[in-house]
Amino acid sequence: MTEATFGVSRDRGATPPRVSVTAAFAPLALVFVAFVVMPLTALLWRASDSGELTNNLTSDVVVKAMKLSAISSTICLVLTVAFGTPVAYLLARRNFPGKIVVDLLVDLPIVLPPTVAGVALLVAFGRRGTFGQHLEPLGIELAFTGTAVVMAQLFVSAPYYIRTVKAGFESVDPQFEGVAATLGASPLRVFRTVFLPLSWPSLVAGAILCWARALSELGATLVFAGNFSGRTQTMPLAIIGVFDSGKSIDVAIALSVMLVLVAAGLLLLLRLVAASAARTNI
Repeated sequence: MTEATFGVSRDRGATPPRVSVTAAFAPLALVFVAFVVMPLTALLWRASDSGELTNNLTSDVVVKAMKLSAISSTICLVLTVAFGTPVAYLLARRNFPGKIVVDLLVDLPIVLPPTVAGVALLVAFGRRGTFGQHLEPLGIELAFTGTAVVMAQLFVSAPYYIRTVKAGFESVDPQFEGVAATLGASPLRVFRTVFLPLSWPSLVAGAILCWARALSELGATLVFAGNFSGRTQTMPLAIIGVFDSGKSIDVAIALSVMLVLVAAGLLLLLRLVAASAARTNI
């Protein structure tokens, strides 16, 4: 029995039509992009449609929250650069006992839920904490203060800086270090004149990621520092405070728009740094 019996003819030399990868993936990609764009568009539309965006951004709650967020995240960044850069360098360029443990500890806050980080800080440095109880007789109180805000931000955001800068230091050719050493340069001078200039894109990218993560920190700050307006209430906490107090959602929308714009600006800056680094390496 042949294929012709059933009225079926087949061109054995014909090839089935091919679907390009772009045509296959484009619908899925568009669905994901729409999923991200729709909430952001609704947020921006609601903020502009209310006509109260300017007034909300200049309200007392918003101004205090923005000021505290800017100050605390900047202090966090300065501390991260000061203490995180040596950690990144040692992890990238030196072998020492316990290196694998240190490397693990650097990554751990990235995968931990922020609330767990907050609980850990509270248990360690709270008034009755393991270490905090010994600080209280000295008049040092950390929990539920502005210092706690910085500590919470530092705990969750520093690993992003260290991990990024470590990758930058690892990318430097060891021959450059050896040549500088043979010319009589001290280790610190080699670090200053060789590693820093060659790793500047990673340093800048790490700093941007660290500052952005500190600015958006919520869970650890809420648990360890609390949500007190004018004292520990950062911008993300102010958004939570609006819903808890029953105030107009327009204030929360104004804060959200500000955070979206800042985040978009930081991401754009990251891409400009990456593009500049790529042109330099060509």
